[in-house]
Amino acid sequence: MARSIRWRLTLAFAALNTLVVLTLGAYLTTRARSYLIQDLTADLTAQARLIAGIIETEPFIPANAPGLNALARSWASELDLRITLIEAGGAVFGDSHEDPAGLENHADRPEVIEALATGTGSSERFSSTLGIDALYVAVAFDHGETGAGVVRVSLPLDRVAGDIELLQRVIIVSTGAAAVLALLPADWIARRIVRPLGALTAASRRIAEGELLNQSFPVGADEVGDLARALNQMSERVRGQIDALDAEREKLSAVLQQMDSGVIMVDPTGRIALLNRAVERIFGIEEPRAIGASLVETLRLHQVVDIWEQARRENTQETRTLDLLNRGQSLQVIASPLGGVLHGSILLIFQDMTRVRQLETIRRDFISNISHELRTPLASLKALTETLLDGALEDPPAARRFLTRFETEVDSLSLMVQELLELTRIESGRVPLEFEPVQPGELIRVAVERLYLQAERAGLQIEVELVAGLPAVLVDPPRMQQVLMNLLHNAIKFTQSGGRITLAAEPGEEGGVVFRIRDTGVGIPADDLPRIFERFYKADRARSGGGTGLGLAISKHLVEAHGGRIWAESVLGEGSTFFFYIPTAAPR
Repeated sequence: MARSIRWRLTLAFAALNTLVVLTLGAYLTTRARSYLIQDLTADLTAQARLIAGIIETEPFIPANAPGLNALARSWASELDLRITLIEAGGAVFGDSHEDPAGLENHADRPEVIEALATGTGSSERFSSTLGIDALYVAVAFDHGETGAGVVRVSLPLDRVAGDIELLQRVIIVSTGAAAVLALLPADWIARRIVRPLGALTAASRRIAEGELLNQSFPVGADEVGDLARALNQMSERVRGQIDALDAEREKLSAVLQQMDSGVIMVDPTGRIALLNRAVERIFGIEEPRAIGASLVETLRLHQVVDIWEQARRENTQETRTLDLLNRGQSLQVIASPLGGVLHGSILLIFQDMTRVRQLETIRRDFISNISHELRTPLASLKALTETLLDGALEDPPAARRFLTRFETEVDSLSLMVQELLELTRIESGRVPLEFEPVQPGELIRVAVERLYLQAERAGLQIEVELVAGLPAVLVDPPRMQQVLMNLLHNAIKFTQSGGRITLAAEPGEEGGVVFRIRDTGVGIPADDLPRIFERFYKADRARSGGGTGLGLAISKHLVEAHGGRIWAESVLGEGSTFFFYIPTAAPR
């Protein structure tokens, strides 16, 4: 109700009336208090002069102090005032309410200073003795040869405050009555003014909702009539513009939200005016918090801010590729200045090149690794072939030896191709997994039995540690045994004679089971740990140890196919520990 023009006019008129009455009341209160203080000051001055005339023959000397103090108390009792007799130097010789000996020097009191300078003085202040505000009036007089003295009388101002409070209550009541009485004529006037606007307000609301008006309104010759005549014309235009804007907005929103590239529009002040879902995904920000916020504070990337500032400063398109190492991202950023109504704004486009860079790195590493792995057996095959052609065929024992080595290299190539094909099938999900509940101890037992003789020949000790009461895990047994055998085979291969290998299973934090294979071997350099599960990747310690470099990659994909994860820890020269977690439920 208070938002309508009618009530605003009514309340404004009443408020103005109230303000005038309150202002007048405040003025009258101030003047009344001033007059009261003036009258009190005049009365107190007369009384102080009367007392000064009586005691001007009494010198203010220590011998007269008891008599002066008694006079002050006697006069105070008759006049109902506080009376203080002060020597020109500020010493108190008599006081009606306190012992003069316990009072401090009064030479710094404003009324005393003024009285000694002009003959009379007055001041209003808080009395620490009385504990209330008081009016002080002082009159100076001359003793002749014994010097000057001051008679000071004081009166609490609570009586004045009571009179002022009564006056204020009268003014407040009058103000309330005037405000109430003013509402009736104010409401009548306001209703007459705003009545024609009611219908126009309803029509305007329907126009705002997109409704076309097919009715005419009675109009007059005033401004309200002009407004009514303009409503129908505006309705048609607004409806057309709204439809066009809605269509354009929907198109723009659909395009922006479906884009894989992030889009941010920054206004001339450096604040974000628009962004799409791709930006939220790339930078981990939320649109409601980002809109209207500073680009610098939102992204916290000085490289992006530099591109934006250069594009704005030079008014040219800027393109850069950013490698954000701390985020593990690679972005191509395009900053384009906008024109027209968006002049001064910059459109930032972010293309996430992280996956492309990763794939490029994987492709380059794959080519490098497979070239390295193929070079050795092919070189050996070529050397064996050349040796046979150079005459070794004529020596049957030598020929047989070379052919045996030839067969070994071919088997190595066949194994590499077989593991590559298997890894490709696992990655593409073409390896069917048949899940069944299996005790973790049974999986470890089978792997140990198959490789026990190999560990024994290498002079290694194998230990098994199992936590009692482990739940069964849902796995494809042959595939999970393949993982355990790959990890156990690696431990055997890279642990020196006399070492120890421990296989263990224990409950995981998420309800599954964690398998652990720990050795006391040569360990893995810290720089190599993040990459040991990549295909063909071998740490330097493994280059001379044979193998295809695919075992850990196959193990990783098999564990992940079971809904688990695999990781490793190692200290160079002290050994390595491989972990993998398998949930108790099959992955969906």
